[in-house]
Amino acid sequence: MQWNASPNFPPLVLFLGGRRRIVKTLRDAAEVLIMDWPFDDGEEYVAAVKACDDAVAGEAGMEELRELLLRAAREAGITALSVVSESGKTTRHMAA
Repeated sequence: MQWNASPNFPPLVLFLGGRRRIVKTLRDAAEVLIMDWPFDDGEEYVAAVKACDDAVAGEAGMEELRELLLRAAREAGITALSVVSESGKTTRHMAA
């Protein structure tokens, strides 16, 4: 799996503690989960980290990782902005 090019991963913007992180590659997803996430527990977070690990090993797809990253963001109260969608519109994913 290429770390710096993930064509099946439409970019996300995550708003973490007053900062925004653009996630558009597998490397970005790994870095945000390991280095920038506000806590390291929670079911959705653990699932996202596992999906990221599986994607690195070539055992999971980027679509699954992206969905789990969005679910982990909701769980953590992180606002996520989907930069590109199928309709070409920007979609905002609000935390529950």
